[in-house]
Amino acid sequence: MSDYQETALNGAAILNRYRVMSEIEFTKAQLQETKKKSSDSNNIESIIEQIKRARHSARATVVNSFEEIEGGYAEEYRKVARTLWCIGPVSLCNKKHAEKLDRGNKASINEQHCISWLDSKEPESVIYACFGSLYRISATQIKEIGLGWEAAGFSFIWIIRGMDSSAEVEKWLAEEKLEERVEGTGLIIHGWAPQVLILSHPSVGGFLTHCGWNSTLEGVSAGMPMITWPMFAEQFYNEKFIVQVLKISVRVGVEVRVGGKPGAQKEDKKALVKWDRVMKSIQNLMEED
Repeated sequence: MSDYQETALNGAAILNRYRVMSEIEFTKAQLQETKKKSSDSNNIESIIEQIKRARHSARATVVNSFEEIEGGYAEEYRKVARTLWCIGPVSLCNKKHAEKLDRGNKASINEQHCISWLDSKEPESVIYACFGSLYRISATQIKEIGLGWEAAGFSFIWIIRGMDSSAEVEKWLAEEKLEERVEGTGLIIHGWAPQVLILSHPSVGGFLTHCGWNSTLEGVSAGMPMITWPMFAEQFYNEKFIVQVLKISVRVGVEVRVGGKPGAQKEDKKALVKWDRVMKSIQNLMEED
């Protein structure tokens, strides 16, 4: 076992993460659409077929995971695939401070300001929230998230990515003076954040995540309990894994995929999470003994 895999295992152990394989159930609304015929779905099916052909012709499959967290699943996968190599979590290759800071992209916030803000907080008192880099969150949902943060009353770092900062969102933030109202309690970062660096800080005690696999592994590696908020693709599968199998998360309660496609902004009333559900999920995670 490599040093960084051992670090991940230690983080997972902190969460009492290891469980036997469980029976997992999905609703139709949580699964990827496969029957709908469109140029997008045809392209996706073509890509999947290319992946299958490449996998069958390859000598081995390399995955960003590690045996101690997915041992049972890795064993089953090896029954249908050739050699499987678990080389993750790859994020832990970034050990130095500078590497953590610039992992993925250039941070949109001054590093010292971010660290100083975290240093001023009690251990495990801050919850960090990031929804990945692919899906554009609607302005309506952004507003509900902001109100939920304020009502929950816990310290937080919330990432509002550039693609989510529409004119409507910026106008609402300015008119409501949300950043002023939560000053001292909340830190809102507009753009890219040094996620690995933040999650490794001792003041951070929770992670609200979209359940992308990279973010999931980064949270596990940091020993971080999570709030799950999947939106599309395999994120509902990952949510089932970290909630039902690893038992390290609470759900915000999303039951359906977000409408539209990655990069698009589309209102979906069925997928909208109101402020009180945001508040309750934060309180459930942070108030748990």
